[in-house]
Amino acid sequence: MAMMPKRVKYRKSQRGKMKGNAHRSNYVAFGEYGLQALETSWVTAKHIEAGRVAATHYLHREGKVYIRIFPCKPVSSKPLETRMGKGKGETEFWTATVKPGQVCFEIGGVDEDVAKQALVRVAHKMPIKCRFVRRRHSL
Repeated sequence: MAMMPKRVKYRKSQRGKMKGNAHRSNYVAFGEYGLQALETSWVTAKHIEAGRVAATHYLHREGKVYIRIFPCKPVSSKPLETRMGKGKGETEFWTATVKPGQVCFEIGGVDEDVAKQALVRVAHKMPIKCRFVRRRHSL
């Protein structure tokens, strides 16, 4: 089942601006390796679920997959061949707004080449360019 919030304060939202780089969640925090976004985009709940399935299928139940993005933005659309007016359309899908530098997925508990292959498979499911990043260890 696709990810979506349990409750929201407002059913419909405006599109908003997607400019600038990510200031938060731009480093690997939970796992050892991560998938970092290089572009700005809306990543839908279906993209996130497809990435999760691809990673867990490749890892064969070893290691752990962390999802750092959540689709909390409702996107509405009007039905086809509907005249103008009569209000805003109903919610069609949920998206997460991803900015450049944001870490979307993380993997821990496996060695580097396995994590890299799993995250490459996840990157193929994403609508944006991504890169493989490692955790910075403090000395």
